[in-house]
Amino acid sequence: MTNGPPITNATTPGMRDEILAYKRERILQEAVTLFYERGFTGTTLDDIAHELGVTKPFIYTHFRSKTDLLAAICLPTIQMSLDAAITAVESGGSATERLRKLIVDFTRVVLVRQPNIAVFFREEKSLEPAALAEINALRQKFDRTLSRLLKDGAAAGEFHLHDASLTALAMGGMISWAYTWHRPDGRLNVEELGERMAELALQMAGASPPSTLHAC
Repeated sequence: MTNGPPITNATTPGMRDEILAYKRERILQEAVTLFYERGFTGTTLDDIAHELGVTKPFIYTHFRSKTDLLAAICLPTIQMSLDAAITAVESGGSATERLRKLIVDFTRVVLVRQPNIAVFFREEKSLEPAALAEINALRQKFDRTLSRLLKDGAAAGEFHLHDASLTALAMGGMISWAYTWHRPDGRLNVEELGERMAELALQMAGASPPSTLHAC
């Protein structure tokens, strides 16, 4: 005779949610790999199912269609970029310090999620209109967040620029485009590249040297 509660095969709601989340993530991982390597039109749901060792209906239990899967690959990365920008802007410190943090963290998102970013820019035309509109709204909010920080820095005398909105677009494009040329085994790792990008962004903003900022 054993002590303790009987062992059953039933799973708790929390465990079921974890299992579902794991399965969904595995589908996304395989999909982004295939879309990155073969392109969206060159990949079928059967291809994804084959690589996972499952049947296509298994994918349909988590995603309505291939375009739904594409949106699930693209949208979170844009949201992560926006979250990084908002967190940096709302953090303490000077505008210069906050811009540095924003650029470093944004660069990290782009490079860590490099395949997702590549899939988005390559396959943007294949997104459903509603998904594309949602993504574009997030991108515009990112641009406005960065532009507002640049304006605040200019008002505080830390930055010297003529057009905050255009400068924000240029900074965002400079970093986003890194997905095309960054190599994980390259000369600079993600953190080092983030710092270099931050220096470039501060130059674009016309940031005052530290000695000037703290002068009496």
